[in-house]
Amino acid sequence: MPEFPRQVLDSLRQPLETGRVMVARANAHVEYPARVQLVAAMNPCKCGYLGDPSLACTRAPRCAADYQGKISGPLYDRIDLQIEVPAVAAADLALPPAAEGSAEVAARAAAARAVQTGRYEGLGAATRCNAQADGEVLEAAATPDEAGRALLVQATEKLKLSARGYHRVLRVARTLADLAGAERVGRAHIAEALSYRRLAVLR
Repeated sequence: MPEFPRQVLDSLRQPLETGRVMVARANAHVEYPARVQLVAAMNPCKCGYLGDPSLACTRAPRCAADYQGKISGPLYDRIDLQIEVPAVAAADLALPPAAEGSAEVAARAAAARAVQTGRYEGLGAATRCNAQADGEVLEAAATPDEAGRALLVQATEKLKLSARGYHRVLRVARTLADLAGAERVGRAHIAEALSYRRLAVLR
């Protein structure tokens, strides 16, 4: 992701936020639908060796700061799931496959999506899934229990979450609850959703 110019990356902010993109020319402004699922990857630094004891980055932490700094905070704020994936060791390549395959994961995701479709039809909203929920619809669908609310408030203050970040955590937590078959968003769902936020730039 940081290999693209920063101004190009920041142009993604509007469609990620609104699901629409505006093309402006001298004589006209045209708006197009642009609701997308963004999947992106990046190394921790330019050389890719930050945190690797056997191949230590010779310019750490400056290398990582310069490289990761090409992505703005507001763009990070619009990416719901941000997961660090460690390098795969040679020994891991010989491990048996995961117990749950792609077909099983797809079935769980489809079931959760069906739950969401039914929920928002019941609320009489134009919303079709958690990612689109906002305002009163989001509050009605994703209000956590007392323990979950307390954790979210504490995390918002401690981690300095923006209003956007707060609502994105709620949407992810609602989805996690749907995947687990839970009626109400609980503390565990809030905690897991928070774990997917980017809390620190450098290690």
